[in-house]
This record gives sequence, structure tokens and C-alpha cells, in this order.
Amino acid sequence: MSHSVCRSSAPRSQPPAARYSQRLTTIALAAFLSLPTVTQAEVTPIPAFARKYKVSCRLCHNPAPTQTDFGGTFAGNGFRLTSDEAPRDTIDTGDSLLELAADLPLAIRLDGYVVGSTDGKGTDIQAPYNLKILSGGTISSKLSYYLYFFLFERGEVGGIEDAYLYVNDIGGGPVDLIAGQFQVSDPMFKRELRLEYDDYAIYRARVGAQPADLTYDRGVTGVISPDPITISLTVVNGNGKGEAEPDRRLDNDALKNFFGHVTGSVTPYLRLGAMAYFGRQEGQIGAGPELKNDLFMIGADATVSLSELEVNLQYIHRSDDNPTFTTDENTANTNGGFIEAIYRFPGERWYALGLWNYIYTSCGGCGLPLLDARLGGPPGDRYHTLSGGAGYMVRRNVRLLGELGWDIEQEDARVVLGISAAY
Repeated sequence: MSHSVCRSSAPRSQPPAARYSQRLTTIALAAFLSLPTVTQAEVTPIPAFARKYKVSCRLCHNPAPTQTDFGGTFAGNGFRLTSDEAPRDTIDTGDSLLELAADLPLAIRLDGYVVGSTDGKGTDIQAPYNLKILSGGTISSKLSYYLYFFLFERGEVGGIEDAYLYVNDIGGGPVDLIAGQFQVSDPMFKRELRLEYDDYAIYRARVGAQPADLTYDRGVTGVISPDPITISLTVVNGNGKGEAEPDRRLDNDALKNFFGHVTGSVTPYLRLGAMAYFGRQEGQIGAGPELKNDLFMIGADATVSLSELEVNLQYIHRSDDNPTFTTDENTANTNGGFIEAIYRFPGERWYALGLWNYIYTSCGGCGLPLLDARLGGPPGDRYHTLSGGAGYMVRRNVRLLGELGWDIEQEDARVVLGISAAY
């Protein structure tokens, strides 16, 4: 039986200051003592920028939606070719304090698939599967914004996912600030830029009734980029992007969660990174006493680039000391990650890809499956999949995909044919 964590009107006990401080110190040490690497700030360009600058989408994406080095730099500059670029395509209002864009930058992304499987459910025509309306651009010389609205997501209105303001080069230095709703995992690998139909399951994984994962949350991220490393420090609510409580509060407890990531290039062919995450969730089961779960994650990520071949690796260890929110605390340990390989054939139209996902959760005294990868299957102790396929760029902004997946745990196969277009 699964439990849901509910907001309590009873007074909340504050966490012991010493224990909380010790966990935060651990995060800082994990971030700053790890091997440094480099990456640009993680924000997603859209076709509206190709229209604005009259350039090919290939400048930022190859193949779309994966991001080139230039695309990362452009995003890190707040959607500018250079950080000190003069305002362009703005209306002259005669007011020096107003940089008003002549046109509102909008774009659309449409994805559709046909999926066949051996799980007895037959063939499913998933078209449209996703329909996004995207907007992003500059507001002033240092301030930018980005958002997208899921107008259609698997048959229903998905609502806002990414939506944030981005402040670039604060004080003239390599310091940026992101505030709003975003994916916590963005400094590692962006789920929205992956080529596969399959997902980066470790980022989506939840354990027991603990609502926190590494996907969407509301908070603030500071990005510090002293050459040659990039450091991201994030504070989030820790309960995702769900609707507000009856009292109009979006955070359903009194505490915040903390995430840190350090990354940089060790060689021209190797990027390394390390992360740590600490959070505490307070809640209660039904009308019972107020309970808590302490969540801690630590992990490493890497990218190996060898000419046309790119390999991305992610490993995360997670510990929840009371994920079922019961009076008998039972620690659950989760280990997992993914390996992704992308090969871009000469000519820049064909590519091949592969993705391996593995997650395992153990909890001796919990008595029920706790791992929920939120990818259509029931909660369990293990999630294990392998997928591979190929794609073809019909145009720079139109991509065909064929993918074969195998669920090793459930022993089910899946065949996917799809198309993705952005315009």
C-alpha cells in the first residue's frame, strides 16, 4: 500500500541545527572537492532565435534538440551572441530604461510516435504526443526569460514546465542567477534535449512517499563560472511543480532542499562532474503524528567526446531514512544511473543512439516496493531498460526516429517510430 504525504496544520518541529548544518557542509565539500569541469549555463534555445539572427538551427543544435558548444554559450549569455551584445530588434520608445522587443519570440515543438510493444497492449498511435509553445529572449541588457507551455501532453493540457528569469553576468563577473521553475538535473544532462523516446530514469525516480526527485521544482540557482570550472548551487521547495495547497503555499512543508554541482573539462575529450543533494520532507500519514524523511544524494557525471561519438554517463547514490513516513524509520538506499551513446554520421543527417538505464532500491524493513520511475510501470525494487535506434534529419528542425527498447526487468520489448518538428 502506498502512502501520500499531506500538509499538517499541527506545529512543526524544527530540524536540529547541528545536523542540518552538517549535511549542508557535506554538500559543499562534495561539490568543491570534486574534479572540476566546464559547461555553459543550461537554458534551451528555440527556433525564434534562428529567425531573429537569421542563422541556421545547426548553429546551436546538431542534431536537434542536442546542443552544440556554441548553443551552450549562446544560452549562457542569456540568448545573446555575446554577453555585451547591444539591444537589437527593439522598439525605440524614447525611454532609456525600456528595451521592448519589436516582436514576441514564439516557437512550437510537435512530437508524434507510433509505439508497438509485447506487453499485450498492441500498437499505440501517439500523435500528437507532445505539443509545446515556447518563448524566450532578452528583457534588458542582463535580464532574460525562458518558458514553455505544454498545450498538449499525452492527451491533456500539461501546463507550464520550464518558466524562469535569467540574470547574466551579475556585477560584471562570471555569476548568473536563475529564478523560477526548472529541472534540478539541468546542470548535469537536460532531459528536454535528449534524442531518445526513452528517458533518463534516475532523474525521475521517486522513493516511497517522498515527493522530491531531480526533475521539475521551484527555486533559485546561482551559476558561478570561474574558468575552467562551472559551479551550480540550487535551493528548491523539494516537492515538485504541483498545485498550491489550500493556503496558497506551493511548498507543502517549512523546509527547503539544496543541490550543488561542479563540472569542467579535464581534457578536450573528457568532461567530469560531481553533484550532491540534501533535503528534508515533513508530513503525516492521515491523521497520525508528524513525521519526516531525510533525503541525501551524491553522484558523478561525465561526457566523453571522440570525434563523431559522444558518450554520456551518470551515477547517483540516494539515501532516504524514512521514505514511507512511518513511526518505524527504515532507511532505503537507491543506486543507479544511465549510459548514453550518440554517433553522428558524416553529412550531419543520420545518427545512431543507445541508452541503458539501471536503478535499484533496497530497504530491508519497508515491506513494500518503493521505487517509482514514473515511466508507466508499477513501483518495484529495480528498473532496468536498454534501448537503441537511429534518426534522420529531414530538415534542420524536423527529425525522424526509430527506436527499439527492451525492459530487462519486465521482459517486454517496444518499437517506436516517431517524428519531432520545431518551427
